[in-house]
Amino acid sequence: MEAGDGPGPRAPLTPVVECVPNFSEGRRREVIDAILDAVRRSGPASVLDFSSDSDHNRSVLTLAGSPEAIHAACLALVAACIERIDLRAHTGAHPRMGAVDVLPLVPIRGLAMRDCVLLARDLGDAIARRHDLPVYLYENAALTPSRRNLAEIRKGGFEGFPEKIKDPRWKPDFGPDRVHPSAGCVAIGAREFLIAYNINLASADLDLAKSIARLIREKDGGLPCVKAMGVLLKDRNLAQVSINMTDFRRTPLHVVFDRVREEAARHSVGIAGSEIVGLVPAEALFQAARHSLMLEEFDPSRVLERRLEESEARERGDGR
Repeated sequence: MEAGDGPGPRAPLTPVVECVPNFSEGRRREVIDAILDAVRRSGPASVLDFSSDSDHNRSVLTLAGSPEAIHAACLALVAACIERIDLRAHTGAHPRMGAVDVLPLVPIRGLAMRDCVLLARDLGDAIARRHDLPVYLYENAALTPSRRNLAEIRKGGFEGFPEKIKDPRWKPDFGPDRVHPSAGCVAIGAREFLIAYNINLASADLDLAKSIARLIREKDGGLPCVKAMGVLLKDRNLAQVSINMTDFRRTPLHVVFDRVREEAARHSVGIAGSEIVGLVPAEALFQAARHSLMLEEFDPSRVLERRLEESEARERGDGR
């Protein structure tokens, strides 16, 4: 090879958006499969993860792709959900206001939060026009500070929204000033990475789960960047503290788990188990491992698979 014939400038990384749609069906397998099939046929967006919960009667998808691919996948998902989900016949432990309840967008690579904000607004306009569906923007995409908090938007649920939407303060950001008769409303947001983390108590005491949720959630003076509620898992006869963690660096997983366990123990109740819904950053698990194992000066680069990936990347010369 002659001088100057080495590799040229590295091509820019393809922008990647993560989208985590939550839709209101977790029991009818044929409906869930049809919705997933519609998303997969929409284009090149990747389905990274999927989970359903029959008690919550809710499913959570994790999609990744270019802004254009995510836009197409979300339109396909909304159309499939509106066709197959009727909230007038829907029950479940999780609060909901729409057949597609939330569409959060997260910048992963090659783009900034403002790009996800623009995508959320473009998507909201398209969904409202195509399906005559009221759309609310939340978190970083919100047009007013009062709508940043998803819980405030969703308060009242599907059943309460026909009256709520009459209030000028709750005029939709896009779409009609009336609730879709079967599909309700949808919230679309741009936000940082969120960990959905549930802790099951070894008890069916729903009041205890609710009191622990109040204790740990930020809005009631608890842990920073933690949202929580108590629900009953009827199929398992267990009470659950259902948690959204919006910044695991400020409040790590193990801090939340320890606080819930300590409070439950005060009432002579143990922990039946915990679960992560969807995907989780490796760093969050490394934090928990360092804490639980009391690892001293642990460096994530010492993880075998991570070291192997770095070695393979060097051999390819791509620097990833």
